[in-house]
Amino acid sequence: MTQPAVTQNKATVRKFFEALEHDDVEMLVDLFADDGQQINPYHSGVFPTGAKGKEEIHEYWAPVIERFDGMAFYIDELLATEDPNMIFVRYRGEIKLPDNGGVYANDYYSTFRLNDMGKIIEYVEIFNPITAAKSFGLLNQIN
Repeated sequence: MTQPAVTQNKATVRKFFEALEHDDVEMLVDLFADDGQQINPYHSGVFPTGAKGKEEIHEYWAPVIERFDGMAFYIDELLATEDPNMIFVRYRGEIKLPDNGGVYANDYYSTFRLNDMGKIIEYVEIFNPITAAKSFGLLNQIN
């Protein structure tokens, strides 16, 4: 894998966050390969486990984007791994809750695995489920 491919993959990851910040679910879905998937390993029985394929990814993200009054993501680290098709990201998210309900903030680690065409084949989102559950009044539902 050449340096231009790493640069392309990092740009795709940045576009992922831009799509969320711009409430653009179509742009977000287009970044995934047809069989791409999202995995949420710390869903804790409260949050979705993820989605597979563009249709499910659209069904996953469309209501999320509609539910909030804006999202901002601040990337602290964006690194290529020994496998240039695997990108690691450490970032923070601030999501405005509707009706002036405040801000949901969490810290995240994610990996993005991309194919040779620069499309996401696997996105793993690691977040603190306790912080998320507290923010949404779901703490008593965590398994």
